[in-house]
Amino acid sequence: MTEIKATNVHWHEGNITRDERWGALGSKGMTLWFTGLSGSGKSTIAVALEQALVNSGIPSYRLDGDNIRMGLNKNLGFSAADREENIRRISEVSKLFADAGVVTLTSFISPYRKDRDFCREIHKADGLEFCEIFVDTPLDVCEQRDPKGLYKKARAGEIKGFTGIDDPYEAPASPELVLDTSKLSVEDSVVKCLEWITGKGVELKNG
Repeated sequence: MTEIKATNVHWHEGNITRDERWGALGSKGMTLWFTGLSGSGKSTIAVALEQALVNSGIPSYRLDGDNIRMGLNKNLGFSAADREENIRRISEVSKLFADAGVVTLTSFISPYRKDRDFCREIHKADGLEFCEIFVDTPLDVCEQRDPKGLYKKARAGEIKGFTGIDDPYEAPASPELVLDTSKLSVEDSVVKCLEWITGKGVELKNG
């Protein structure tokens, strides 16, 4: 657990309860965490799911690995320590979004199990729903897709520490959902996610 370095800081409670906030929005906050190899389809599913939720009147926001590294986490690289800090930060951000009543969709390779477990635990401790979604697409399929040309560079030795090639990926032990995009379409994957979300008490308003 990361220690607080700042001194003389105190938690300041607001006057609005979570129930009041969620009631005003007419929704329920939660986090769906998409994890899997590069090219597995995480971001593609998250983009389509975000669209489906918003079109159904549900507040939703997507946090994507590449996008986050261009802003909030632009000072982090891809060492094990930086990967851990990357996931720690986005775990805290996703918890805040979920607390605000937003169905938060995070799309990160997040290769280390303990880092994903950290996100699960801080949501659980705060009474927030958390869904780990393992986009379990085979490595050979991900390599064939190679949308950013990263596998080709990794195989050529131009990228070191690339997940699935010369750096490990630790698959989830007990994910809430498993999606293999070599077998499932994007539409079918979105349906499975929506079924989980509605099963947790979120009512699609326009769907």
